[in-house]
Formats: sequence, structure tokens, C-alpha cells
Amino acid sequence: VQLQASGGGLVQAGDSLRLSCIVSGHTFNSHTLAWLRQAPGKEREFVAAVRRDPSRPYYADSVKGRFTISRDNAKNTLFLQMDSLKPEDTGVYYCAAGTTIILSNIREASAYHYWGQGTQVTVSS
Repeated sequence: VQLQASGGGLVQAGDSLRLSCIVSGHTFNSHTLAWLRQAPGKEREFVAAVRRDPSRPYYADSVKGRFTISRDNAKNTLFLQMDSLKPEDTGVYYCAAGTTIILSNIREASAYHYWGQGTQVTVSS
């Protein structure tokens, strides 16, 4: 499975960005997909995830109400719409995929087996 993330950039606080992740090499619909991020000097943290059924996404409390995760199964693409960005949202954003994700580990980076290369998001104050 290969994942290619894009869409990062430098924005000001309050702005929006939309990240995309193209997934190839395996059956897209069989994977749980997620976005995680890593700020300098910090551990990688969960941002959002969506299972095969996209009707119930999962979010970190820090982004709930501001970020929206979605997937287009026809285009094998995962999205993250980020609104009302804050400086603390700065980091490298990774898309990830896994086939053994359950509710108890959906927020754990170690549960995901496939990773994209990351895209930098920088939010200035």
C-alpha cells in the first residue's frame, strides 16, 4: 500500500487548508484511514480517522469542530479539511492506513501499518 499526502503550506491563524492523500496498491475500501501529525520535539499524535463506513469519523478533542475527515472511495483519496487553524496545529501531517484497526486502538499511531511521506503545515500567529 502506498500513500501520497499533499496540500500542506504556510498559512495564518484562522485560515483553512485541505490535505489530500492518494492511496494505491491495495483495496482502498478495506482500510481504516487516518491523519496524524508531529510537531517539532513532540511525539506523533492522532488527529482524525475514518473507517470503511465513513458516516462516523473520529477526532482528537483538539481538532473537533474545526477539522473534517472524509474519504472518496471512488477516487481512492482521503481528505482533511482544516478550518480555523491555530499555531498549535503546526506540524508534519501524515496519512496512514490499517486493516486491523478497532475502536480501542484507532487513536494509536502504532496501530497503522502504512504511512505516507508527510506534508508540512505551518500556522503563523
